Amino acid sequence: MLTHSSRGVMGRPARGDRLKQAPSEADARNAYKERGYVASSMIALPVKPRSVLFRPAPEELRRLTERMPNCRTTRHGNVNVQTRVASRSKSSTFVVTDDPGLHSGLTMSRSEGERMARLQDEYIASRDMLVVDGYIGNDEAFRTPTRLIIEAANANIAAMQQILYYPLENAEASFDPELTVIYTPNLVAAGFPSDRLIAADLERRITRVFNSDYFGESKKGGLRMWNKLVYDRGGLAMHAGCKIIPVGDRRRVALIIGMSGTGKTTTTFTRQNDSQPVQDDFLALMPDGRVHATENGCFAKTFGLAERTEPAIYRAVLKPSSYLENVSQTGADIDFFDTSYTQNGRAVFHMSDIEGAGDARGIRKADLLLILNRNENVIPAVARLHGAQAAAYFMLGETRGTSAGGAEEAGRFLRIPGTNPFFPLDHSLQGNRFLELLRKNPMEVYLMNTGRIGGGEDEARSMKVGIEQSSAVVKAIAEGSIRWERDPDFGYEIASSVPGIGGEGEQLLQPRALYARQGRQDEYAAIIERLKAERREYLRSFQALERDIAESVS
Repeated sequence: MLTHSSRGVMGRPARGDRLKQAPSEADARNAYKERGYVASSMIALPVKPRSVLFRPAPEELRRLTERMPNCRTTRHGNVNVQTRVASRSKSSTFVVTDDPGLHSGLTMSRSEGERMARLQDEYIASRDMLVVDGYIGNDEAFRTPTRLIIEAANANIAAMQQILYYPLENAEASFDPELTVIYTPNLVAAGFPSDRLIAADLERRITRVFNSDYFGESKKGGLRMWNKLVYDRGGLAMHAGCKIIPVGDRRRVALIIGMSGTGKTTTTFTRQNDSQPVQDDFLALMPDGRVHATENGCFAKTFGLAERTEPAIYRAVLKPSSYLENVSQTGADIDFFDTSYTQNGRAVFHMSDIEGAGDARGIRKADLLLILNRNENVIPAVARLHGAQAAAYFMLGETRGTSAGGAEEAGRFLRIPGTNPFFPLDHSLQGNRFLELLRKNPMEVYLMNTGRIGGGEDEARSMKVGIEQSSAVVKAIAEGSIRWERDPDFGYEIASSVPGIGGEGEQLLQPRALYARQGRQDEYAAIIERLKAERREYLRSFQALERDIAESVS
């Protein structure tokens, strides 16, 4: 049985501050009527709410957000909402299907999915809802009309999603959504992990979200279904940023893939040769080589954010138009380094708030692919990959988990195919499609470690790959100024020198030499053998994966 969550939209109060009281039901109803709510029978929707605020203006969503009891305004004029759920609910996410063999993730039967849909529909019948329409993508020939239907009590999610959608043109009356997310943050899904449920029905192209007020479920709810649309059109959705790096009279296009917390957003927005960020999180790579954007804004992690190292993101996050989620706040002051509640503080802002941002519609082909890997041992700051080997490291998707994936991932060593936990089909298809696209439209592919070499933070002899070193690597890749040599252990190419990385920093380029200088050769050899064996076994677990890919790590 599903019930209205007893905690409603209430979040945990931040340190030393009291949140304002929730408005009464009567006050809320009167406010909704004054602001243009209409009977749901006047609008063609897959659910029938008590009332609907249809396509609210940004100013209206801001007013509704400010009425939320767990929302506060910062001294910068933006709003900060503290949520009950602070990360993605991976163990509560299911694909609705009667053929589970087609999917690598969790599945639920169609009959169970329909049962939960009916219960959600019954709940919505007594609720006031918001409807936000927009596009995933801005290329008129490729964009996907998408709709979010969400409880009005959680207006911040609607406002954040509105920022990320590309807007409608002249409020098109003919708008017909291909993808729909139906979102009830305050409805408990009893019997499912943590009493939460994200049910993705890929056939009906509807995702239903229960009992999570974390914005990421709205964003990924649409993008997860969009992954399948792209695959069905012969392309591959990539969990990637995109930037354009000028080199002389050339404009080199780099795609940056990586799990949350690996530095994907940071690498996308750091500047090399006045580079232009284009996308932050998801894009489509198509058979003709074209790259298509998905979002008109950015959903950025704020933990450790500093103006010195990430000035573009820092300034955008502090604009009055941005929306913060779970950022530590005392009074009107926010703190990007306090993790007493969560490390997964977030901000949504417009791409237009980033000076010099580019447009994917001008991109004809990608030149570079950077696979980010936050490791802690023998992976160099940069390695060059070729052919099936590139597809293998794409499939390995190795990293150290962060708070974005919840407690079940934070701090653990992970392998996530394509660094894309949102691909809803058999992951073998990702690796095979990646290699197919690489053969049709060759790109230079690189592996970048954005973590440490020689051990974790508790190992005094280890070295951190800093933002400055990673930026130097990206610049040198784009300019073709790295000197390469073959690594005898893994067979890829490693750098013998990178302009901008000198002195002790050169040890980041050749882990084998670092371990040798420290008298740790036996430790290094043991890690190499373990990684080779684990990688072979892991890739062979994908039965439909091309043999060349699996064997390239042997």
